[in-house]
Amino acid sequence: MKKYFVAILLFGIVGLWGGAVRAQLNKPYFFYKGRELILEGNYREAIEMLNLLLRSETKEYEGYFLRGVAKYNLDDLLGAEADFTRAIEVNPVYTMAFQYRAITRSRMGNYNDALRDYQHAVELRPNMAAAYYSRGVTYFLSQQFERAVADFSRYLRATPTDVNALTNRGTCYLYLKDTTRAYEDFNRAVAVNPYEPDGYVRRGLLEVAQHKNEEGMRDLSEALRIDSTLSVAYFYRAYAHVDERRPMEALADFDRAIRYDSTNSVTYFNRAILRSQIGDYNRAIEDYDRVARYNPGNVLVFYNRASVRIRVGDYRGAIEDYTRAIELYPDFANAYLFRSQLKAALRDFRGAESDRRTAQTKIEEYRTKLSDSTFRSFADTSRQFDRLLAFDADFGNNELRSMRRDAWREVRLMPVYRISLVVRDTAMAVYNPREYRNARLEGYLAELEATRVGGSAVAAGCGLDLVTAAAGNGVPEGVATVCDAANEAPISWEDNFLKGITQMLLKQYASALSYYRRAARVTNDNPLIYLNRGAAQAEMIEFIASLEGNNPMQQVAVQSDDPAARLVQQQGRRVYDYSEAIADTRRAAELMPELPQAYYNLGNMLCLSGDLPGAFDQYTRAIERFPYFAEAYYNRGLVQIFMQDTQKGCLDLGKAGELGLAEAYEVLKRYCVKGR
Repeated sequence: MKKYFVAILLFGIVGLWGGAVRAQLNKPYFFYKGRELILEGNYREAIEMLNLLLRSETKEYEGYFLRGVAKYNLDDLLGAEADFTRAIEVNPVYTMAFQYRAITRSRMGNYNDALRDYQHAVELRPNMAAAYYSRGVTYFLSQQFERAVADFSRYLRATPTDVNALTNRGTCYLYLKDTTRAYEDFNRAVAVNPYEPDGYVRRGLLEVAQHKNEEGMRDLSEALRIDSTLSVAYFYRAYAHVDERRPMEALADFDRAIRYDSTNSVTYFNRAILRSQIGDYNRAIEDYDRVARYNPGNVLVFYNRASVRIRVGDYRGAIEDYTRAIELYPDFANAYLFRSQLKAALRDFRGAESDRRTAQTKIEEYRTKLSDSTFRSFADTSRQFDRLLAFDADFGNNELRSMRRDAWREVRLMPVYRISLVVRDTAMAVYNPREYRNARLEGYLAELEATRVGGSAVAAGCGLDLVTAAAGNGVPEGVATVCDAANEAPISWEDNFLKGITQMLLKQYASALSYYRRAARVTNDNPLIYLNRGAAQAEMIEFIASLEGNNPMQQVAVQSDDPAARLVQQQGRRVYDYSEAIADTRRAAELMPELPQAYYNLGNMLCLSGDLPGAFDQYTRAIERFPYFAEAYYNRGLVQIFMQDTQKGCLDLGKAGELGLAEAYEVLKRYCVKGR
């Protein structure tokens, strides 16, 4: 889209100079010099030249316009918007300024204001075709696909040979599930310019998604003949080869994809699976080693690598991998069962029997205590996890993007909050106004502390404090003592709750939920029980999703904009049910409406369920109750960006950084500051 913006500039500036030449004698120099510097790409020098003009000539709207163009190309989107606005204030019928401000606002995700600007532009100049193309892009980004089609069609009536417009309209048709018209547009794009690879790539991806593999491979091959560096084309051609049972050709294409994108863990993961399927075990292990370096928290990497190590006789290495998989997901019954078999083969019969019993216990816990089939499926010991992944999260260079996928690859929501145990740090025991304080909450924590220290749950003085903490804060020293010394059959809500906390820290989700249920049976009006039980269910969903190659915590940021690729990606994709977690968290908020963490957690769960407006409202409620809630600002910022209100989202991320959340600055740098 940025490239198109510059292309319009070359055409649009030509008409500016008639008025400039008729002005005062020195003005043409500044205009021509500023224009020349912009066309040469010397944007900083252009701004300096235009600054000299605008210091004395404050009504020169064309000067503001040119400076806005220069700022846009330097990714200073807010500055560009301000200059285009100033040009419009001086000349309210300046069509180009409306169009360029619309493009700038669209790139910032402010689609509503951008569309209003486009409307002004087309009302002023109904025959300006470029405005319809740009507005079509904005309609696409705001998911108004029928309107996008209408604008691209109007543009194509004036410019019928524009390949970008054809492929973009074809993509819109895919979102409208009209594959026939999508094919027609991709076909026209190829016919209009057979030397442009994009038409072949789009048509090829759609064909592969529909299992028309031979046609898809022909198109992808033609795209590669034009541009041999397109890693996405190699990747999907390999996927088609696998579907046609041609593993050696697929391996060759995976090799080529890696040559041009050497850090793409998805390609390494798929190549590892394929290598293991054809018996190339040692090199499969090498690929899994690379993926483990790039994604050390992916349980399937270690689980699958263990099976390959078994094939080469490395039983101890396989046991290490199963152990690592269990550390990442302690309820993974399959890993216990296979580790049990290996221990038996190494004559560790006691360890083998322990693992076998643990696996059977976990299978029963999932089958009898969890009603959701999503979770029961992971008690299936015959389940295979070595299918190839087909998704485009690491690929794409589409002009119809508001967010670059590489910038968002590691962006996640901040995790849910729960009552947990952390190591006491007396040096930090000072009052901090940015730490949430609540007398009622502290009363509950005091009751738990008294039970923990005075009772049998844990020996006194182990250095642990009860706090409201973000999930995933690790297992503090002393938790093993809690587990060992806990009552065998705790009766009070405090004992059950503490036991649930320790099981959560050890990632024993089914067991933790069982203890929280017992606590709720003892007392059904304690908000902390429902807060933690909801958080436990949400964390469990995230772990289970990771086993299928999905990550619900990232789906707010990573969304495929290419329907052809998305069709492939969605095969076998599961929707996860947060309804029980949401119900528990709503109950916590009802019982303790002043607790900001309850609304924050609810925001996360609604977000991951697809209810972004609802998530926004809940984060706002959390911030209203605790204005220093950095994580709530951060997550609300991500949600706003995904809802296309980028400017406000970036303001929230900036506030999160101001409150001490370092991750916010990384996101700002990747997206908000550079306009990516």
